[in-house]
Amino acid sequence: VQLVESGGGSVQAGGSLRLSCAASGYAISRYCMGWIRQAPGKEREGVATVASDGVTSYADSVKGRFTISRDNAKNTLYLQMNSLKPEDTAMYYCAADRRFGCMWYQLLRFADWGQGTQVTVS
Repeated sequence: VQLVESGGGSVQAGGSLRLSCAASGYAISRYCMGWIRQAPGKEREGVATVASDGVTSYADSVKGRFTISRDNAKNTLYLQMNSLKPEDTAMYYCAADRRFGCMWYQLLRFADWGQGTQVTVS
């Protein structure tokens, strides 16, 4: 089981980035998938989830700016980030699990995590 994130980078405030997470070793179609982030000196926090049926949930801090989606045929998860703010600067991790309800506040309990991709907003 492997999750590999990509798409991070440096962007100015107000800009956009699209993160991707490619999964291998299993089919994500039956999993709840999500994104977690950790800012420097802060605890990890859940950002967004998308269930196997496409239902999404978002932390209040990103609601209306970020969009999570999945392409089961490509076994890939996405996070479209618009109107980025300096406080969005963090390492972003994708995660997968199917043991819990698929809500953003449950993400830190997920078993499978990627290595992360850095997002820096200035």
